[in-house]
Amino acid sequence: MEHVRKDSDPLTYAIIGAAMDVRKALGCGLLESAYHAFLCVGLTKAGLSYISQPILAVEYEGIKVNTGFRPDLIVNDRVIVELKAASELLPVHKAQLLTYMRLARIETGLLLNFNAVPFTKGIVRMVLSLIQA
Repeated sequence: MEHVRKDSDPLTYAIIGAAMDVRKALGCGLLESAYHAFLCVGLTKAGLSYISQPILAVEYEGIKVNTGFRPDLIVNDRVIVELKAASELLPVHKAQLLTYMRLARIETGLLLNFNAVPFTKGIVRMVLSLIQA
């Protein structure tokens, strides 16, 4: 995980903090849906707004297409958060997050794997402009 400083990116810092609180309280080994529900509580407590599992419609050839793509969370309309409860993060998980970011036109994304030990090894922050540069 790259080090995220509170003063350089307070939003992702707050999201990661809420996720760390959830992981500390619950440990690893639960289903992704449980971490999702508890993280929503944590985000609310942190004063952050979010949309849970929105359907991303994509414009193609001038026509809006309902793709069925559903990122886990969009926080403050500025960060896509994709949750996992896997033994390890795979390249396909990062590709999924990048796809959601591009389709939603959201610059920043977080991939959080609640089964990673230690948890910090399962936190990936992605920024489109840095990846495409």
